[in-house]
Amino acid sequence: MPLPVNIKELINGRTVEWERIEFKKGWNPESVLHSICAFANDFNNWGGGYIILGIEEKNGRPLLPPFGLKSEQVDRIQKELHELCNLLYPAYFPVVEPIYLHNEQILIIWVPGGQNRPYKAPVSLGKRKEYAYYIRRFSKTVKAQGDDERELLSMTASIPFDDRINHNASINDLNFTLTKAHLKVVGSDLLSVADSIPFADLCRRMNIVGGPDEYIRPKNAGLLFFNDEPHRFFKGAQIDVVEFQDEVGDSFTERIFTGPLRQQIVSVLAYIKNNIIAETVRKVPDQAEAIRFFNYPYEAFEEALVNAVYHKSYEIYEPVEVRIYPARIEILSYPGPLPPLNKDNLMDENISSRRYRNRIIGDFLKELHLTEGRNTGFRKIRKALLNNGSPGPVFKTDDERSYFLTVLRSHSEAQVEAQVEAQVEAQVKITDTQVKILSECTTDPKSKREIAQMLGHSEVSGSVKKAIAELIRYDLLDYTIPEKPRSRLQKYRTTGKGFDLLKQMEIEIK
Repeated sequence: MPLPVNIKELINGRTVEWERIEFKKGWNPESVLHSICAFANDFNNWGGGYIILGIEEKNGRPLLPPFGLKSEQVDRIQKELHELCNLLYPAYFPVVEPIYLHNEQILIIWVPGGQNRPYKAPVSLGKRKEYAYYIRRFSKTVKAQGDDERELLSMTASIPFDDRINHNASINDLNFTLTKAHLKVVGSDLLSVADSIPFADLCRRMNIVGGPDEYIRPKNAGLLFFNDEPHRFFKGAQIDVVEFQDEVGDSFTERIFTGPLRQQIVSVLAYIKNNIIAETVRKVPDQAEAIRFFNYPYEAFEEALVNAVYHKSYEIYEPVEVRIYPARIEILSYPGPLPPLNKDNLMDENISSRRYRNRIIGDFLKELHLTEGRNTGFRKIRKALLNNGSPGPVFKTDDERSYFLTVLRSHSEAQVEAQVEAQVEAQVKITDTQVKILSECTTDPKSKREIAQMLGHSEVSGSVKKAIAELIRYDLLDYTIPEKPRSRLQKYRTTGKGFDLLKQMEIEIK
């Protein structure tokens, strides 16, 4: 039966990090068993991994087209694999799927993080059965030793909250339509059989249920993504967007976004993009190309929001909160980061987190292309802000790591633009002379000399030049030849914003 991911994107490392994919040209039972053990232990809560047989690798990357496996090999490997997995302690059985790629048969072994870790495997398949714990260290499978082994043992029965079975819900709380929509968005071949197999089998294939057939229950991640009202099961499973009119915070509006996690994220991103993010286009004298920038780059906000949803604990009844102030956006989630991150090193550009809180949520977000992978969030936010000319981000937590706060500060020139716009809307600094200029240039653009004459000046004085310059800066007046601001043929006309201002002031438009 097909896997719940896009196979081509998986093999090319687009939805799953390279460290979680192991390519093997042929069948090496001992090596495969050790890797299954390591992925099942999921030492860093990455979400397990994939072993792909029939594809040779070079420097951790696949060599395509695949080397391939013969049909009789595939059948034999699957039988041997079942016997091998009984040697794991406790026993663990991955999901195995043979597929054709470039007309060659390959075998994909999907190993989600196990429910009964730690697992150990025979060091050798010889007669003497010495067992050891295996973990993933970057892109290698290694024995867990010393501190790593002690830490792995301390994780006994410690399953991430999103991967746990929810005993207060039933499989009927999972929405079939939402599961199909997810498979369609990610491009999974599992969609083609979704209508023809029992819903329980579909959910098992998607790793969103657990338990024996007589007591099958949804996992928490399944309820968060495939239930219409996950906040019924997890108080605080929502995103609150609060807009403050000033820094004091006395005046504000609040919007609450609920529903499946993907819907929450997409809805908030659309709201911010359409209502908060604004582009400024500044024309530069003697320069054909205008300068463009945003008050906040969309990519930085998107990454900060998705990170908050990804790394939040859904055992804590606090929503993800987006606070919008006149000159900054704050994204707050609970609790704070996992070690080694702390309040002292959080702003260090070279620090990265090894451990993750939600392994299934992370996989779903990557499959949906809402996040790219481990340790990329901070870098992506910094890069987007830098490319936009914005101040760098601020990341905060406290000694107890009880919260995580990301602060995105507005582009400095966008702040000036906002202040000017507020002044214009309040009719501040708009003199009678400037009002007259706007009203006279609505339908008939005029040169500086014509404006001066209209105002009763014999020549273009400094006060006329200043009045015109301020109106251009306020975006109330514009050039007729923007690419050549100093052209002797240059004239000036009232902009759409200027029209709106005249209407607000009930000025007669000529």
